[in-house]
Amino acid sequence: MKIGELAKLTGCSVQTIRYYEKENLLKSKARSEGNFRLYDASAVEQLMFIKHCRSLDLALSEVRQLIELNQSPGTHCDDVNNMIDNHIEQVEQRMTELERLRQHLTSLRDSCSPNRTVEECGILRNLSAKQL
Repeated sequence: MKIGELAKLTGCSVQTIRYYEKENLLKSKARSEGNFRLYDASAVEQLMFIKHCRSLDLALSEVRQLIELNQSPGTHCDDVNNMIDNHIEQVEQRMTELERLRQHLTSLRDSCSPNRTVEECGILRNLSAKQL
């Protein structure tokens, strides 16, 4: 199949597929007489694997490592477990940072009540205040 058909089957854009090829995450199996990239069912599986990894916010380097590990089915999965454990820690860190951001924004919002003019706006005053 050509790249357009692969894009339709997987819900990925042609540009994304080309980018994954450039990053050596996906390979076309052959070229047509017109020099079009040709893909088979394994490319669909590979691309869906990549999409799933990306939906979990895994970095391309992590996806690449998982692809390599996936090609060695007899090896222990300690590296996979460690990668996911590290990713969980990163997610928890971001959640903490986002909670702090939410608290800050809530506090900022609480500094202004309705029916004020922009000149009286507590939010704008707080944003303009000098921060250390």
